[in-house]
Amino acid sequence: MSTVKLFISENFKELLQFIKSISFSKAIRVGIAVTLPVLIGIELGYLEIGLALSFGAFWSSPSDVIGSFRHKKLGILISATLVMIVSFIKGYLHFELWLLLPVLGLITFAIALISVYGFRASLISFTGLLAFVLSFSLESELEIYQYALLLGAGGLWYLLLSKLWYRINPKAETEEYLSVTYLLTAEFIETRGKLMDPNEDHVKLQSQLLKLQSDLTTNHETLREILILSRKASGWSNYQNKRLLIFAQLIEMLETAIANPVNYDRMDALFTAHPQYVKRFQDLIFEMSSQLRMISEAGNDHRKLPKNAAMSECFENVRHEVALLRETEYYEEYLMLQNLLEYQEKQSEKLKRIKKLLGDHTIAETDFIDSKKARRFIAPQDYDPTLYFRSFSFKSTIFRHSVRLAVTVMIGYALGSIFAFQNPYSILLIIIVIMRPSYGLTRNRAKDRMIGTLIGGAIAFGVVFLIQNPYVYAIMGIISLVFAISLVQKNYKASATFITLSVVFIYAILIPDVLDLIKFRILDTLVGAGLSYAALLWLWPSWEFVEMKESIEKSVNANKDFLHKITEYYRLKGNIPTSYNIARKQAFLETSNLSSAFQRMTQEPKSKQREMDKVYELVVLNHNFLASLASLSTYIKHYDTTEASERFITATEKIENNLERVVQCLQNKTCDGPTVFSDNDHLFETQLPTINSLEISNLGSQNKETVRGLQEAHLVWEQLEWLFSISCKMLKLAESVELD
Repeated sequence: MSTVKLFISENFKELLQFIKSISFSKAIRVGIAVTLPVLIGIELGYLEIGLALSFGAFWSSPSDVIGSFRHKKLGILISATLVMIVSFIKGYLHFELWLLLPVLGLITFAIALISVYGFRASLISFTGLLAFVLSFSLESELEIYQYALLLGAGGLWYLLLSKLWYRINPKAETEEYLSVTYLLTAEFIETRGKLMDPNEDHVKLQSQLLKLQSDLTTNHETLREILILSRKASGWSNYQNKRLLIFAQLIEMLETAIANPVNYDRMDALFTAHPQYVKRFQDLIFEMSSQLRMISEAGNDHRKLPKNAAMSECFENVRHEVALLRETEYYEEYLMLQNLLEYQEKQSEKLKRIKKLLGDHTIAETDFIDSKKARRFIAPQDYDPTLYFRSFSFKSTIFRHSVRLAVTVMIGYALGSIFAFQNPYSILLIIIVIMRPSYGLTRNRAKDRMIGTLIGGAIAFGVVFLIQNPYVYAIMGIISLVFAISLVQKNYKASATFITLSVVFIYAILIPDVLDLIKFRILDTLVGAGLSYAALLWLWPSWEFVEMKESIEKSVNANKDFLHKITEYYRLKGNIPTSYNIARKQAFLETSNLSSAFQRMTQEPKSKQREMDKVYELVVLNHNFLASLASLSTYIKHYDTTEASERFITATEKIENNLERVVQCLQNKTCDGPTVFSDNDHLFETQLPTINSLEISNLGSQNKETVRGLQEAHLVWEQLEWLFSISCKMLKLAESVELD
C-alpha cells in the first residue's frame, strides 16, 4: 500500500511541476491567443477576421522561446512580418501544378535558409514554413492584402499577450531554469561520487557524465542569455544580481565536480583495500547532491533551504579518516585524498554561498557582477545580410538541409496532388515538422510522429464514436492543443498524439465523416514521414562524421586556450581576469558540443559511423583533458601557490605544442615533428621522483607550510604529467584517424 501511495505521490508531484512549468504556461498563452479572437469574431459576426487573427497569433508563437524578452519580442515581430509576406505571396499562387512545384520549392528553400542566423532564426524560419504550408488549406472571403494584414495583426496580438504574461510573472523562466540547473548539477555531482567506487561500471557512468555535462552546458547558455541580457533601463535589480551570483557559483561547482586526482590505479587500490574512504567521501558528495535537490524544491521559500549540520558531520568523518592516513606509509595517497577533500570543502563553500544568497534579501554592491564584463560571456550572433548568400554552398549543413527540404516538399505536394490525397498540404506539414538537418533527430521524430498519430487516431475515433457533441469537441480540441504545445519539447510522441486529437476534434465540428479524416491523417503522416526519412538518406545527406573533425578541432583549441590562460594566471597571480573565465566557458562549451556530436553520430547508420572507436576515444580523452584542467584551475584559484617555475612553463609549452599538432594532423593529415609520440617525457621522469624522494615518509612531523607545498607540487606535477600523456595519446589517434 505504501508503494502505491509513493507512486501516486511522485506522479502527482510531477504533474504539479508540469502544470507550473513555462512550457505549460506558454501552451495556455497560445490557447488563449488562438481561441479568444474566434470567440469574439463569432459573437460580433466577424468570424473571418477572428480566424485570421487567430492564425496569425498561432503562426507567430513558435518564436516565443526561452531567452531575454527583447529577443522574444524581435523574434515574434519578424515572424509576424514573415507570415504576412508568405501569405500575401501564396494568395497569388494559382498556377498549374508543373509551374507551382518549382515556385513552391524556391519559396521553401528561401525561408528554410533563414536558419543560418541561429536557433531563434530557425524558429522564425519554421514559422514562415508553417504559415506557407497551412495557407494552402485556408480559403478566406477577405481580400488577399486584408487577410495578410490581419495575420500580422494576429502576431501583434500574441506579442501583446506575451508582454502581459511576462509582466505578471517576469521571474518564471529564471526560476525554472535555475531549478533545472540545481537538479542537473546535483545529478552530475552524484555521478562523480559513484565513480569513486572501483566496483561501479565506470564506462556507463562516464557516458552519463558526458550527457549530463552536455545538458548542463546547454542550460548554462540559456541562463546566461536570460540573466545577462535581461537588463532594465534603470539598471540591474537586486533579484537579477543575486541570481547571476548564484549562477556563477553553479558554474564553479561544475568545474570543481569535474576536478579529480589522476592516478586512478593507486586510488582504486587504496579504495579497494580501504573501502571506508569510498563510503566517507561518497556520503559527503551525496549529501551535497541532496542539498542541491532540496534547494531546487525550496524555490524562493528560504525556510525550506537545507541546514548545514548534516554536511558538517560528513566533513568531520572524512577529515578524521584522511588524518589517520597521514601517519601511515601511504604518503602519496594521503596527498591525493587531502587535495580531494579540499576540493569538496570548496564545493561546500559554494553551496553555502548559494543558500546565503537565496536566504538574504539584500547583497552588498561590491558583490555585483559588472554588466559589461558579463556581456562578454554572450557570443553575439552574426546578422550580416551577406551571411545568407555566403551560405550558398553544399559545404553548409543548413544549405543542404534547405535544398533537401525544398525538393522533398515538391515531391510530397506532387504525390498528394497526383494521387488525389484528401489534403496534399498535410503531407507538406508533416515534412516541415519532422525533417531536421541531422539524421538521428529526423528518424526519431518520424518514428514518434507515426506512433503518436496512430495512438491519437485510435483515441479520437473512440471519443467521436461515443460522443456526438460539437461543444465537447471544441473543448477537447483546445485542451488537446494546449497539451500538444506544452509537450513538444519534452515528449514529442505524446505531443504528436495530442496534435492528432486536436485536429480531429476541431475538424469533427465541421466534417461529418471523421473516420475518413482519421484515415487520411494517418496516411498523410506515413507518407510525409517516409519521404523525410528517405530524403535524409539519399538527398545530399549530412553525416556527422564529416563534421566530427571540426568539432574535435574546436574542442582541442578551446582546451589549449584554457590551459594557456591557466598558465598565465599561475605566473602572474592577482585577480582572475574575465578572459580567463571566458576561456573556461568556451572549453566547457566546445567539449559539450563534441559530446553531442558524438551522440548524434551513434544514431546514424552503421555504415556512416566512421572510425567509431577512435572517435570515442578522442572524445573521452578530450573530456579527461578538461577534467585535469579543471583540477589545476580549481587549485590555483583558491590557494596561494608558489612561483611558476621554468619547468612548469616548459611543461605547459610541450602540452600546448602537442595540442597544436593534434589540430594540424586533423586538418592536413600530416603532423610536423617526430613520428614517435612518447608519453614518458624526461621532464616528468625527473620531476616526480624528486617530489617523492623528499622526506615525506613521516608527514605527521612536517609543518603545515611544508605539507601545503608538497600538496601543490604533487597535484600540479601529476596533473601536468597526465595532461602531457593525454595530449600524446590524442596525437597518436589524430595521425591515424580517417574522417574524410
